[in-house]
Amino acid sequence: MFVTAIIAAGGRGTRFGGTRPKQLMLIGGRPILDRSVSAFTGHPLVHEVVVSLPGELAGDPPEYLRQSTRPVRVVAGGVRRQDSVANAFRAIDQRSEVVIIHDAARPFVSADLITRTIAAAAECGAAAAAMPARDTVKRAETDDRRPGGGESARSGDAVMVVETLPRETIFLAQTPQAFRPDVLRSALALGITATDEAALAEKAGHRVRLVQGEATNIKVTTPEDLVFADAIARSAGLQAAPNVGRAGTGYDLHRLVPGRPFVLGGVAVPSAVGASGHSDADVACHAITDAILGAACRGDIGQHFPDNDPRWKDASSLDLLGRATQLAADAGFEVANVDVTVVLEAPKIGRYINDMRRAVAAAIGIDASAVSIKAKTNEGLDAVGRGEAVAAHAIAMLRPVQH
Repeated sequence: MFVTAIIAAGGRGTRFGGTRPKQLMLIGGRPILDRSVSAFTGHPLVHEVVVSLPGELAGDPPEYLRQSTRPVRVVAGGVRRQDSVANAFRAIDQRSEVVIIHDAARPFVSADLITRTIAAAAECGAAAAAMPARDTVKRAETDDRRPGGGESARSGDAVMVVETLPRETIFLAQTPQAFRPDVLRSALALGITATDEAALAEKAGHRVRLVQGEATNIKVTTPEDLVFADAIARSAGLQAAPNVGRAGTGYDLHRLVPGRPFVLGGVAVPSAVGASGHSDADVACHAITDAILGAACRGDIGQHFPDNDPRWKDASSLDLLGRATQLAADAGFEVANVDVTVVLEAPKIGRYINDMRRAVAAAIGIDASAVSIKAKTNEGLDAVGRGEAVAAHAIAMLRPVQH
């Protein structure tokens, strides 16, 4: 069964406030959007993921979407929620048999809830996660009959109970919500405004099965919700950025061959031979990149920039270094300093080291005084010592981003 996940992240979070979209805010050192998307890119039943983002973000999506373990398609959102979902729905694979939709603002959805929602929709056409009401539920209305009513009554100061509803019949809707494509298509075709796709499906005449939701599957709507979200992240061991620094190490080695430019620390060094590789084969930048990714626990350079991907053919390693720095930032860290030791016999690079420090610092976004680059020989030993290869060792120190 081919399953498509749509992550609804096209809103601007007006109730949340601030200038930054709430889906980019950090919880436990990791962006809300990254957590929500990863729940689906890492799920064994999900074949593709489509994310709707505000227009300005869709044109330049966060690095973690571009470097996801599973391809993520990004589309521009619309004015209303269902417009964003409709834009994403138009981009899904035609093989899709179930479309599961999730709010980006719900970062703690479990794999089990995703599985159960997909199964329910496959069986009956439409399903939505929901939690049964725990409190007694009152239906109310504004009392505009009180003395002096008028404006204050319309402001909602006096709210009166109309009736008490049977609690066992009340469920609080969550996401994910899943649908067979024909059901979702008819629901979106109504064109009316609704707060979720299940409501549209109901209006279109479809029955929606409720799937037991999860108390931890909270929706981040206001800044106060971040407190509860951080608590969930801590209790579940999902806090990515403890309030301490981190260190990571990196190593790289490339064979030296004629006819290749010799690029080191982002600087072209005059040489009769250059490093062989898929990108520009800059061992200093590659070692630093791995050190940063390692400190942030975000994998390694081969995972994010594989040498069988044509996108990285002859790529600037300074660019890859900048992308790795952004991945660390997405995890809640910034680079404090890096230290690199380059091991080679020739050419001598001493006169170029300050240029390398400045180039590396610019790619990372730190001052050159926080970048150390040193050169050593291998005293004639092994391939490096024979002048057949160049190697680099690096260490990077990261610290939590301060807000």
